[in-house]
Amino acid sequence: MEHITDGFPEVSAEYMQPTAFFDFDQKSVRDFASQAVKDAPDAKQKAINLFYAVRDAIRYDPYSISLTPEPYKASNVLELGRGYCLPKANLLIACARSVGIPAGIGLSNVYNRLCTDRLRRMMGGRELFLHHGYAVMHIEDKWVKAAPAFNIELCDKFEVLPTEFDGESDALFQPCDAQGRKHMEYEADHGIWSDFPLERVATDFSDYYPASVYDADARAAVDADIKSEQKSFEEEKPLA
Repeated sequence: MEHITDGFPEVSAEYMQPTAFFDFDQKSVRDFASQAVKDAPDAKQKAINLFYAVRDAIRYDPYSISLTPEPYKASNVLELGRGYCLPKANLLIACARSVGIPAGIGLSNVYNRLCTDRLRRMMGGRELFLHHGYAVMHIEDKWVKAAPAFNIELCDKFEVLPTEFDGESDALFQPCDAQGRKHMEYEADHGIWSDFPLERVATDFSDYYPASVYDADARAAVDADIKSEQKSFEEEKPLA
């Protein structure tokens, strides 16, 4: 696995091949990518189509964080139909590679200023999100970053500006929401990997977060403790 800490990598087979996480050798992933790109004439339009397919077909779910490999496999993301930023980025990367677009994964820390009460409690009151993930694709001789995390229904519900992608400019989280409130602030850039670095992510998550972030039993215990109904993320309200 290649890790570039500054700048962008050289295009190579490392960013084109299937892996355990970018498993476009699975028919479900190839079929999803093929249906998304349709008759797109070039790599840019293919990347655009794939971005929106992943953004909106897979529901954003921050209560699906795990330290085990399965949820991060692109084929599994399709099967579940939900995931948070890292699994969704993995799916976009796998789809991009399946149609001949070199792609890797970028990780950054972000401050989420519009967190919900329940999610904030699950995170032990933390505002800093470790290892927000996004796809990095090589399109028309340059690398472009694209974060397909928040589906359009979620954006409408939370009055968050949706991340749009034109295949030429970086498509990352917006600093403010539709009401002008602070939304996302990028705190640190950890670079680009040719494969999903699960060991690093799992180690950092377990060191930084309470178990309620990544363990289902611990999440249930927090819910019971705060006497909260099990709601989907879309049904919650962002904190002011």
